[in-house]
Formats: sequence, C-alpha cells, structure tokens
Amino acid sequence: MSDLLFLTSTARFEAARSLSMLPEAHRGRRLHGHGFVVRIRTLFPETGGSGTEVADLRQRLSDTVAPLDYCLLNDWLPQPTDQHLAHWVWDHLQTSGIKMAGIQSTPHAGADIDHHRHTHSWCSGTFESAHRLPHVPPGHPCGRMHGHGFKVMIHANRDLSRKDPATFDHDPLDASWQSLHRQLHGHCLNDIPGLENPTSEMIAHWIWLRLNSDLPGHSWVTVQETGSSGTMFDGTHYRIWKEFSLDSAVRRMGIPRQDPHPRIYGHTFTLRLHLTAPLDAVLGWTVDFGEVKRLFHPVFTLLDHHPLHERADLEQTDCASIARWIKNRTLPLLPQLDRIDLYETPGCGVILSCRGHTPALPV
Repeated sequence: MSDLLFLTSTARFEAARSLSMLPEAHRGRRLHGHGFVVRIRTLFPETGGSGTEVADLRQRLSDTVAPLDYCLLNDWLPQPTDQHLAHWVWDHLQTSGIKMAGIQSTPHAGADIDHHRHTHSWCSGTFESAHRLPHVPPGHPCGRMHGHGFKVMIHANRDLSRKDPATFDHDPLDASWQSLHRQLHGHCLNDIPGLENPTSEMIAHWIWLRLNSDLPGHSWVTVQETGSSGTMFDGTHYRIWKEFSLDSAVRRMGIPRQDPHPRIYGHTFTLRLHLTAPLDAVLGWTVDFGEVKRLFHPVFTLLDHHPLHERADLEQTDCASIARWIKNRTLPLLPQLDRIDLYETPGCGVILSCRGHTPALPV
C-alpha cells in the first residue's frame, strides 16, 4: 500500500453556551463557558510541496473559528454541543480533503468526527497504581515493582451507541470510567484478576472487556503509561506509540528576499512513532517501549540539535519532508512502524500513515 499523508492543525476559542436538550436538572442546561480546543485533519494536497501547508491550514482554521471567540454559541447553533460544533467547523472550513474534526470542551472530554462523519465522544481520567511485569527478561527495569500515574481515554461511537445521538452527553462515559477507576486506583495491578501481567496492552484490553456491557458502541481505549508512551486497543488491534522531542533548526525554502520571516529558524518538534504488531502471548505486549527508544536512537541522534537544512539527503525541511525521511530511515529498524506524527508546534503538523489507510482519531 502507498503512504497517506495528512495535515493536522489546532485552534482555540473562548465562548459561552446553554444546552437545553439535556435533562431538566442537568448542569449543562445552565449558561456556562469553556475554553474550547478545535482539531482538524485534512489530506495533504496533491499539489503540495511549498513548505507552507502546515502554516496555511493553521491560519484557515483560526480564521474559521474566529467568529465564535467570546460569543454566545447559541447565536450560531440551536444546540452547540461538542459534536455539533465539530460538524460546524467541518462545514465552514474552506479547505478540501477533510478527514477529521474535533472539539474539546474541557481537559477531560470532547467529541471527534471521523472520516465517515461518525461522532466519537470521549472522556479521559487518571489512576495511580503499582505494577510489575512478571515475564520480562532478567534485569529488565519493568520486572521490578514500580508505579505510574496512568491516563486513560475512552472513545464511544455515538452513531452506534444511540439512535438519536443529539441527546447524548459525556455523562455515560464518565459513569463507566468512575466504576473502573474505583477498581484500579490505589492498587497493585498484579493483584487484580485479569491483570496478573499488567502491560499497557493488557490494561487496555481489560478496560475494553468491562466496557462491553456498560457502553455500547465504544470505539477504543487508550492507556498512557508515561508522558511519552501509550497503547490503543480497538477490540481487535493493538497500537503502541512512543513520543520524542526534537530541537532542530530548519530553513524556509523558496521565499522572496523581502519576506519578513527568517530563512533559518527552528522548532521543538514533537515526534510520535506508532507501531502495530500482534500481542506476544507470553510477554503481553506488542513491542517493548524501551526497545523502540533503543532502536530509534541512531535516527534520533541525526535529528536532535542539528541544522536539518544542512543534511544532503533532506532537500526540504518542512514537516512532510522530514516525516518521509524519518519513515525511510526507521522502517528497516522498526518494521512494525504504522504511523508517524510530527508536530512543529502543539497540534500543528503532519501525520504519515505508512500502511495506506486513514489513521485512528487522535490519541
């Protein structure tokens, strides 16, 4: 399969709203406000190559949501729920090839519209627990008892969970998570039936199974073990991701001499490698997070704290070109590589799908 390349961008706005379609006693019926985060993903233009695609999409998205900033959203939408706002952004953004639009209304909840125009509501939570992995090789640090502040995200496809998705809010997701939180928080995970080998993959699988009865239409579960690593499980497939930070210099290509933007500048890039592989029946994981870091290290050292525009094998230093370069260098080392996310600023960059399919919604 050929690669698929996507642009991704984010914007913010502050606004008030009232949701009269919620039950009478629901807090969301009262006038209230949020700091909203908007996310968008589009296909990379076939005629692309100017190096300004990321900045151009960021500007178009900012211009689209600017009318919503510091306003009453009910003046724009009768029921300005997260999902209706996401559809509004999709319909009003003046760009082609949209594959995802999302609204995050609080730090712990939001709604995303996928490429089928299905709405996925999500909520997130945390739990603090200890664990050890009993089947790792001798000397592996995860074989020792240790702990994490885990982060969990639960997604539900609302088009499958209810006949009338317009009446759905985040409360069912929150209620499902609170029940699981009581079972996980403040415990040694190895002592919980079904989590005798509590890898991130097994924790995601454990949560998935328990959501089957409580949350019809749940899409997938994400378990973030550390700030730089996590696992997604959709009921069939496992995907892990490992995140890196790159401090690199780049050069803007093909700009007029009078352009006020500097020719040489830089970013703290956020790079996320996604890998997909069958679950190892003994170890209970797909790929060891530490092994991903070790195998990727030779590529990392070529990028971090370097002027990328001086590399002879990297003609352009825009996000798309760098992501393709990383893929070509990394696949021989990590054949499980499924997707590369590269952001030059938070939420703004490219996603390269190495297996030629539309990637899952954002982690």
